[in-house]
Amino acid sequence: MKKRVIAVVGPTAAGKSDLGVDLALALDGEVINADSMQLYRGMDIGTAKLTADERRGVPHHLLDIWDVTEAANVADYQRLARAEIGRLHEAGKVPILVGGSGLYVRAAIDQLDFPGTDAAVRARLEEELEIRGPGALHARLAAVDPQAALAILPSNGRRIVRALEVIEITGRPFTASLPGHESVYDTVQVGVDVPRPVLDERIALRVDRMWEAGLVAEVRGLEERGLREGRTASRALGYQQVLSAFAGECTEEQARAETVRATKRFARRQDSWFRRDPRVHWLAARGQELTEQVLRLLQEAVTA
Repeated sequence: MKKRVIAVVGPTAAGKSDLGVDLALALDGEVINADSMQLYRGMDIGTAKLTADERRGVPHHLLDIWDVTEAANVADYQRLARAEIGRLHEAGKVPILVGGSGLYVRAAIDQLDFPGTDAAVRARLEEELEIRGPGALHARLAAVDPQAALAILPSNGRRIVRALEVIEITGRPFTASLPGHESVYDTVQVGVDVPRPVLDERIALRVDRMWEAGLVAEVRGLEERGLREGRTASRALGYQQVLSAFAGECTEEQARAETVRATKRFARRQDSWFRRDPRVHWLAARGQELTEQVLRLLQEAVTA
């Protein structure tokens, strides 16, 4: 068990964070964040980052490491995550990777190398993004690589540009750069399975709680620190919608409703991504029963 990696995956609002803490307490483990937006400092309420009390004394790593003005870089994340995994293995701790960012999870645990970049191609695509908007580029991506378009939000201009860049440089679909499901660690992946109607209710309730907890004020403070210029952070669910309200493009209530709708769409994409990985063990229990099911699953894997 001490040289194993456990990955807790699934859609947003499924209950991954709490399960990660439960497993860490049961297994003498520590949590490594695999939510791309929880990497950003100050993005707490809108990303449902666990509070210190909710972490129950379990160390959490790769939280709050980037400023909101920095663009996310999955290759950098891979390097950092693998360093944490190695450190925890050396310390005799069980690394528990927790998050719903599918590419980040795969970058941490799988044989995954990232294609290079071409400054001229990137600049041309970014200029086109600025002129035509992400929707037009996403439609192009859908035509040449439907699987990539399914995995990337139509509003995520940066990732769309990257996918189109890789396609142009390599002459192959962006998804072809993702290898087969071959892990570099002894890994057990657990998917938290929540029925769609229940998940939709949880998402709506979570967004309500975020607004009540002060998401609007959080976005206002981050805007003063450059959030609007952050090419990745400004696109985060909730933050993007509140920024639109600040710009007068919609009312705050409309921003709130759109956050619910966009999060539900995103959860479906997350679910589709992880369902394509045959290694994920999907479990539908809740609370302590879910934790016990995972522990039994891990014991069976050790025995096997």
